[in-house]
Amino acid sequence: MISASTTRTLVLLAGLLLLLFTANGALAHAVAEGDKGYIQEISGVHLLSFAYLGAKHMATGYDHILFLLGVIFFLYRMKQIALYVTLFAVGHSTTMLLGVYFNVGINSFLIDAIIGLSVVYKALDNMGAYQRWLGFQPNTKAATLIFGLFHGFGLSTKIIEYDISTDGLVPNLLAFNVGVEIGQLLALGAILIVMGYWRRSRGFWKHAYTANVAMMCAGFILIGMQLTGYFVS
Repeated sequence: MISASTTRTLVLLAGLLLLLFTANGALAHAVAEGDKGYIQEISGVHLLSFAYLGAKHMATGYDHILFLLGVIFFLYRMKQIALYVTLFAVGHSTTMLLGVYFNVGINSFLIDAIIGLSVVYKALDNMGAYQRWLGFQPNTKAATLIFGLFHGFGLSTKIIEYDISTDGLVPNLLAFNVGVEIGQLLALGAILIVMGYWRRSRGFWKHAYTANVAMMCAGFILIGMQLTGYFVS
């Protein structure tokens, strides 16, 4: 007989895999074809449009969601959650804005592989692997900020590939970034609701390790997909 706590855990793990395998395209940061065409065709200031695109990207970016899930997995106090999410947002925003403005791009397969690595890193951190392997705990705040920088480069690389117009570039990028943060808050809110429900169950601590193993596996799959794309492209 499967217990209620086990059922909830299985639902959570299925959700993680669903986020990964139902995403469109091999690249976590790929922009939908319709949005791509829109970005390429317009010029001038379009604040609402770019804010919408930013929110849509963040809310549907499964790599972002997996990393955020890992970051807040064992955080209970809103002050702590706000601190870590802010560090991620600062990193993400900095490289996205500067990368596009100064036309600094990185191979999209490689940057997305590093983003997959961020998911693996955080899952291992949650499992206490570094304390066992290294004898100390790496700085989690610094790791969140650093990986946030890579997540931002992932998006800036795709935007550069789509030749966004320089007319109205700065306000459009700022609007896009505002949208990204709105999408991040929406995704975070959904994660906190699910996690809050799961944490109240007796099976949370029993299955937390398994959930992070699943998260780690999803990260390795992301890495494998991107490296395969890099070598065969």
